Amino acid sequence: MSEGPTPIGVLLRATPPDRLPELVADQLRQHHAAGRVEVLLSDLTRTGLWPVLDPDGPAAGTLALRCFGSQRPVTDIGVGRSNRVHLPITVWGERLGVLVVDTALPAGNGLTETFAGIADELAVALRAANGDTDRYARVQRRQRLTMAAELQWNLLPGSSLGDDRFLLAGQLEPAYDVHGDHFDWSLDGDRLTVTVLNGFGDGLAAALLTTTAVNAMRNARRSGANLVEQAELASDAIWSRAGGHGHAATLLLEIDLVGGRVEAVDAGSPKAMVARDGEIRPIELEQQLPLGMFGDSRYEPQHFSLEPGDRLLVVSDGVHAAAPSGRAEFGGSGLLSALRRTRLQPATEAIGTVMRSLREYHAGTDPADDAVIVCLDWRR
Repeated sequence: MSEGPTPIGVLLRATPPDRLPELVADQLRQHHAAGRVEVLLSDLTRTGLWPVLDPDGPAAGTLALRCFGSQRPVTDIGVGRSNRVHLPITVWGERLGVLVVDTALPAGNGLTETFAGIADELAVALRAANGDTDRYARVQRRQRLTMAAELQWNLLPGSSLGDDRFLLAGQLEPAYDVHGDHFDWSLDGDRLTVTVLNGFGDGLAAALLTTTAVNAMRNARRSGANLVEQAELASDAIWSRAGGHGHAATLLLEIDLVGGRVEAVDAGSPKAMVARDGEIRPIELEQQLPLGMFGDSRYEPQHFSLEPGDRLLVVSDGVHAAAPSGRAEFGGSGLLSALRRTRLQPATEAIGTVMRSLREYHAGTDPADDAVIVCLDWRR
């Protein structure tokens, strides 16, 4: 009995990390009558999809963007030509891009499901390969990053995360020149830890403060420390480095994905709000000192609860306190209006809607501060 073709996942794991798109294209041509194949990756702003196999090619068109936004396959059924199938490249809720396949095979008969399985295998491989090649990072970057931005983008956990219990997404702007704003998260069983922070100052100095804070909190968390201990270790680390001349305004959250109970340490300027049953209300927390402002700072936890279907939004001061040209702060009616427009969007799309509203609010002027938005949809 002849053996069938080697599974695509096995082939991807045996392929050099910078040659994954070529392997997928070759397999699709050999076994699925594919013509043109392209792997499109999202840029850092999450507003465009760019080709890997043809790096000089144009940004993706409407159908690819629709596939990326909806996270559903999109097929363009041709007349007298091949069909073009768009498949989301997504792993653990993180949207990486879109696989585009032109094939002479007829639509139906499991074709989309087969291609979707290949796209899923490619997503896992791309995520694993990213630390071993710069090829995919070059596609995602449409201009050169500052050194501060390089530090902070390498520190980010990803752009989104999710399963059947929740969907979490974050966005950082301006993508190519950030000044200390950051987010981090970690999933451990039924516990989801989320932090949003802003390192004091500008440029590389702010990025180094943020790097110190994030790594200190990760060090504590990975050692089994609770949320208060994470905040206190980070505060001590920043104080040791900056001696009170720098700090990181931080909101730390630990979310119980079973009961919806949230433990919080509010150590600065990031703000949280919840959208529930068509209403949006701020989460009122007692603000404590930013991390690293004083030596031996101690913190107290606070608590609030989420309900199934809630949307939790956390924004840095670059969002809620933005007041271009002396206008009222965006965190008032502007942010609420933008958040209402996201009612029918998943968290991964909602953050883009809010960021676009923030850019429009600046009316062409350069923002005075960078901005972070983190959005959590708790599904149960």
